[in-house]
Amino acid sequence: MPVPKNFVSPVRMTAKERAFSQIQRWIIDGTLQPGEKLLDAELAESLGVSRTPIREAFQLLEVQGLVSTHPGKETKVTAIEKGDIFKMYSTMAVLQGLAAEATAEAIVPDQIEQLRAINLEFANAIKTGQAYQAMEADEQFHNLIVELSDNPYVAAFSTSLQIHIRRFKYVFLKQPMTATQVSVEEHASIIAALEQKDGRRAKAMMEQNFIRPMQELQQLIQ
Repeated sequence: MPVPKNFVSPVRMTAKERAFSQIQRWIIDGTLQPGEKLLDAELAESLGVSRTPIREAFQLLEVQGLVSTHPGKETKVTAIEKGDIFKMYSTMAVLQGLAAEATAEAIVPDQIEQLRAINLEFANAIKTGQAYQAMEADEQFHNLIVELSDNPYVAAFSTSLQIHIRRFKYVFLKQPMTATQVSVEEHASIIAALEQKDGRRAKAMMEQNFIRPMQELQQLIQ
């Protein structure tokens, strides 16, 4: 199991949190491949912690669906299938649509301007080919709308799904971004609907913002 040596450890974290954060990142970006066996001793040595926080991290990762423990306590990275794309994106579309509809009722002008600023960062990152920055700005845009919806259940499930969506992009596309100018325009339409307090349109545009890339990805990987 090849484990990178030249990584930056997060600061102000417990050993368990540090192990969880780093192993999760390695699984998402494909450093640890689907089906790969995880060795607690090797990971403990690489991360500079004991086996206990590694095993505790495994438990948290299993809850997220990123690893699975088999008979004999063998832990492996879970597989991710091309067929999962519909399940992930269609579910995320519904959750995000609910968030947009709820946010339309409560959003204030300052928050509208926040969304516009994030979308501008997103557009600039796409134009300059900064894939990772574009992905982060896109997620920041959606996360803010979910936060403003004040629905902790939508927030929790969206966060979990986002992890798997990001992992899917890394594993199958070998890059984190499939965003285009169309995504920027869809964001602008969502912002306009929110500004007009039009919950129905905000929901429809938000769902479209996930269904369209889902369809594009399905065509790309066939």
